[in-house]
Amino acid sequence: MSNELIPRITDVIARTQHIPADSVTIDSTFEELKIDSLDGINILFALESEFDIDIPDDAARQIRSVREMAEGIEKLVAAKAVSTAKEPEPHPTPRAAE
Repeated sequence: MSNELIPRITDVIARTQHIPADSVTIDSTFEELKIDSLDGINILFALESEFDIDIPDDAARQIRSVREMAEGIEKLVAAKAVSTAKEPEPHPTPRAAE
């Protein structure tokens, strides 16, 4: 798992929940952090914004820990990087003769 993603994810969770950042670790469960389903939705929106990704609703319902969240985000970020790399660059439009 990417060591770059974990601090960003834990920071978003801490900010969204208004809890100290050091209380959110990769091994924290949502139950331990007292994150309910409404809190989870707010966290998902914040993470989607932070990473410019779309988290599928069905996948989000299965997430119960920070580690599971990080693993899912890592996959989505990697998939986005691959699809962005495959997009062809736009060709410049020829200018009309003046």
